[in-house]
Amino acid sequence: MPPEHLPLAGSAVFEASGLKKEFDDGSVAALQGVDFTIREGEFVALVGPSGSGKTTLLNMLGLLDYPSEGSLRFRGNEMATMPDPARYRACEIGFIFQSFHLLPTFNVVENVQIPMFSRGLTPKDRAARAEELLASVGLSHRLGHLPVKLSGGERQRAAIARSLANRPGVLLADEPTGNLDSQNAAQVMELLAKLQREHGTTLVLVTHDNEIASHASRVLRMKDGRIIADSANP
Repeated sequence: MPPEHLPLAGSAVFEASGLKKEFDDGSVAALQGVDFTIREGEFVALVGPSGSGKTTLLNMLGLLDYPSEGSLRFRGNEMATMPDPARYRACEIGFIFQSFHLLPTFNVVENVQIPMFSRGLTPKDRAARAEELLASVGLSHRLGHLPVKLSGGERQRAAIARSLANRPGVLLADEPTGNLDSQNAAQVMELLAKLQREHGTTLVLVTHDNEIASHASRVLRMKDGRIIADSANP
């Protein structure tokens, strides 16, 4: 499958400056002055223990939450003032979650089509796109199966296919291997890294596992709401 988003060398996708997030009327500081830039085509892992702020940060990138202070921009535009967050999530972002979130009464090919309903595609085009994506993740033989009939690894592959449905420029993955055994986790990470390279997609992945983070080209380490290290993987 040819790349769908060719990265523009050096261009910034996300830029954060002085990013803070407080909960419970300021008594809990989830983020405490975070600064970073993530560029087109990067594979970045956010790594840290529970409570370090990594999922809070990922939610902000997906416009599922907003900062208490600071600036967060997407391709130069201030995210806090975006007029249509739902459209941003539908058209620009693909989400991959730990718990898969496949609808249990829909089969695999129907689950992958769900994000496409916002794009006005014909049923034939939706089905063709879903089948193409499922083939790319090795699930051509599972098109008509309900999620309950799939293994954990297969469910996450289906969820990855769904995340690519609208050809997003950015994938946000929150502990995508958290419910998988080590063998399936390794296979899913190899698949994600392969798809990220082939599509030229910007991938931001949250994990507490250094082995999972080793697949990324860059690692941002977080602790107590701060980025304490920013390094490239060899």
